[in-house]
Amino acid sequence: MNLAYIPSPSTGVLHLGPVPLRGYAFCIIIGVFAAVWLGNRRWVARGGRVGTVADIAVWAVPFGLVGGRLYHVITDYELYFGEGRNWVDSFKIWEGGLGIWGAVALGAVGAWIGCRRRGIPLPAWADAVAPGIAVAQAIGRWGNWFNQELYGKPTDLPWALKIDADPAIGRVAGTYHPTFLYESLWCLGVAALVIWADRRFKLGHGRAFALYVAAYTVGRFWTEYLRVDDAHHVLGLRLNGWTSILVFIAAVVYIVVSSKKVPGREAVVEPGVSDAALDESGPDVKDAPPAVKDAPPAKPADAPKPADGPEAAKKL
Repeated sequence: MNLAYIPSPSTGVLHLGPVPLRGYAFCIIIGVFAAVWLGNRRWVARGGRVGTVADIAVWAVPFGLVGGRLYHVITDYELYFGEGRNWVDSFKIWEGGLGIWGAVALGAVGAWIGCRRRGIPLPAWADAVAPGIAVAQAIGRWGNWFNQELYGKPTDLPWALKIDADPAIGRVAGTYHPTFLYESLWCLGVAALVIWADRRFKLGHGRAFALYVAAYTVGRFWTEYLRVDDAHHVLGLRLNGWTSILVFIAAVVYIVVSSKKVPGREAVVEPGVSDAALDESGPDVKDAPPAVKDAPPAKPADAPKPADGPEAAKKL
């Protein structure tokens, strides 16, 4: 008998009168705000304007939510279009079901649109928000805890997750690996790694984002191995496992090729930012590149003093 375990919430929904407050949605919203806040600090430190990250997030977040849901529905279509299923449920995003691969892919399309409208390079913006995205994922994973979903294999470890039975969806009561917690902690580690590597190696041109992608896929691969929810398998490996491998390879190749083609970091990330705009960001932005100020006019060289007396006569 397992005496120590992580309890699951009895419900993932609280009702404020007629308004349902869903834990899954709260985790997503809090994660988005955390990503924008951290991304804004990093963007300003790189020399950008306050608010640019939020302006582009207005495009990236909706695209990301749609992409994440599409990936989930396409890869788990039998949950919504199989026999006895209701296709309308595919729109119930609050019940869980967002694929990170689709969210990042389509979110990047939204970010590209926002960056083009502001005239800034997408790779530089992606580098700024990369750790924030990892933090958002860490927070968002707690939505799975509220919904009692995406847990791992049975275990009696002291940090096992207690799951309640739900015959309607075939959920069996027991204690399981809390893969939501494993991935949440891993994402926080990824965020710390990217911040450290960016400061240490001055990553630019999308390489900080690529590092985030590569590091995340490593953790996702082993948490995916632990999970017991239904999933499509290819050659004995879960589909998301193969996706992790392919995305990891692509991210590493990008880092290597990009480092050779465009070494270093962008000197300017947001054209037209004045010194005054940078000064408004506050004194705590320590990593901001020093602004190039107008140099004071150079003093003319000292002219030779006219000679006097006999010495002058000799020179004449």
